[in-house]
Amino acid sequence: MLRLVRLILFMTVVVMLMLPQTSFARGGSGYAVLDGDTGRVLFASNSDARLPIASLTKIWTALVAIENSNLQDEVVISPRASTAEGSSIYLQAGEKVTVETLLYGLMLRSGNDAATALAEHAGGSVEGFVKLMNERAVVAGLTNTVFMNPSGLHHDEHLSSARDTAEMLRIALQNKTFKKIASTVLYRANTENGMLWENKHRLLREGSGTAIEIGDETQQPVNALKSAKGSAFAGKTGFTKVAGRTLATAFQKDGQTCIVVTLNESDDWNVHRGLANKVWQEYSLETVVKKGKYKVNKNLSIRLEEPILLQLNKEEKESVRQVLHVSRKRKEGVLSIFLGEERIYAVPVKVESVDR
Repeated sequence: MLRLVRLILFMTVVVMLMLPQTSFARGGSGYAVLDGDTGRVLFASNSDARLPIASLTKIWTALVAIENSNLQDEVVISPRASTAEGSSIYLQAGEKVTVETLLYGLMLRSGNDAATALAEHAGGSVEGFVKLMNERAVVAGLTNTVFMNPSGLHHDEHLSSARDTAEMLRIALQNKTFKKIASTVLYRANTENGMLWENKHRLLREGSGTAIEIGDETQQPVNALKSAKGSAFAGKTGFTKVAGRTLATAFQKDGQTCIVVTLNESDDWNVHRGLANKVWQEYSLETVVKKGKYKVNKNLSIRLEEPILLQLNKEEKESVRQVLHVSRKRKEGVLSIFLGEERIYAVPVKVESVDR
């Protein structure tokens, strides 16, 4: 009997070792594909389920640190930062590193020590910085997101969703500093353990990243290989045993952009390529309203300074409608674009008299 029990235990261990990494994850999986310009969901599955996102957390860490720091600020690395659990860029206690270098270590190498150092600098403490992260998430409308730390290490209450995480990347990319860092493939660090950092995101290395070297202001292409029809230009990787593999990627092609996020997906590289290609195949960039002056009634007109361009599929092209709301004082207006009853885009417009 004892021999049988030992055999069963042995076989259980063997089976567990043979299972893929995502078998350790719990709580399900999900994905979301957003229009990179408007944030509209193009494709999704279980996209609002609250799940662990691992190091995709660092997208928000980077943005909040950028918004609350000077890039050239020197940060004295604390013992807490230098001994942070998990992935590391091997910072030494007492050394001085600029915020900018820490951001590259955070986004390219996913350094938890960099996350801790940035949090202590920008928030006064890790706990203070986490409050800033959550406050910024509320402002951004990330209703399924709660942060408990700046690195993404597992905590039962540290959760987001595929849709919220995709929106995080979309919002962060509107910041020029973040976009520059998140699209970099190689970076030569000037830390005490200085080394050449390569971005962990495979699709970026195959796409359109840039190489940045300390003291060299020039930017040179690192790699011109393009596995996806639309080139990946920014993103972040993540993994914990609880979260499984998590991945965020921003793609662009011929003026179109999309954000892809998968949570707990073992074949994430191929899934991201496939979802981006699905966007390019099924959606096209359409001019919904041309720029110019439009007469509303015999007294009023509106003026669009730029055309409204939206990604639409064939069916949506037939159901687009515009709705104009003008203030009572008739000085301001908002032009909204609807698909059926869903508003997918809105832009402020100038209200003028017809004879102007």
